Amino acid sequence: MTILLLGLGEVGSVLAEDLDGPFAARDTAFADPDSRASRNATRLGISQGATGSLVISAVTAANAEAAAASIAPELDPGAWFLDLNSASPQQKQCAAEVVERAGGRYVEAAVMSPITPKRLAAPMLLGGPHATEFAGYAKTLGFTGMTAFADTVGPASATKLCRSIMVKGMEALATESMLAARAWGVQDTVLASLGNLLPSDDWAKLAGYLISRSIEHGARRAEEMREAAATVEGAGVEPLMSLAAARRQDWAASHAPELLDLIKEIRNE
Repeated sequence: MTILLLGLGEVGSVLAEDLDGPFAARDTAFADPDSRASRNATRLGISQGATGSLVISAVTAANAEAAAASIAPELDPGAWFLDLNSASPQQKQCAAEVVERAGGRYVEAAVMSPITPKRLAAPMLLGGPHATEFAGYAKTLGFTGMTAFADTVGPASATKLCRSIMVKGMEALATESMLAARAWGVQDTVLASLGNLLPSDDWAKLAGYLISRSIEHGARRAEEMREAAATVEGAGVEPLMSLAAARRQDWAASHAPELLDLIKEIRNE
């Protein structure tokens, strides 16, 4: 059984390391031999190839539907299509329609934690009419954190992205709060006061961690937050906070040196 990985970034490379192959991969970044995806392909010995009986899509959030459309004409009848992308329910529903119309079996997946350190044990919610069947099949592949969550496409992604509003929003808030607090020379006092409302053993450490996530993955997180905004808007709520968090995450991605200095200061390093 060949597993085709659409996207060979962080998630795709973890899957290639932990699942039993053989593998093939496709990634738009392969056009650049110095890209992360190209380096991963070389390191893992994976070449670009045709579709297989299992296609796993792990591209950037905004490209979930496009990735499904790109491979749909080549899908084998009955092939599994596992969509791991942090995309809105609306985009996942469109991707599902494309895959099902082509004769594939679409499974929505919402990864509810970072892929590391748990890797194949990372908690994932599955959705769609094939979710229960795929959950059983996934165990034979080595996935241990998958749970059939809904028999329709949409609820799993909605759960993921509503969670993301809180998690990525806290990262954006920590970044903005600490930038301002440092400018006023009050960062230590602000951090000490947070324990009154939001218990933590070490707020300086936690704030540093939250800010570091934006430095490392800000561009990707901003894209995810725009998908979260689409999810919120689809629920009839104006996505004020989601869009603001997207802007701050985008900003963080391009201000790494300044934020690394900020982290050192708030940790008193």
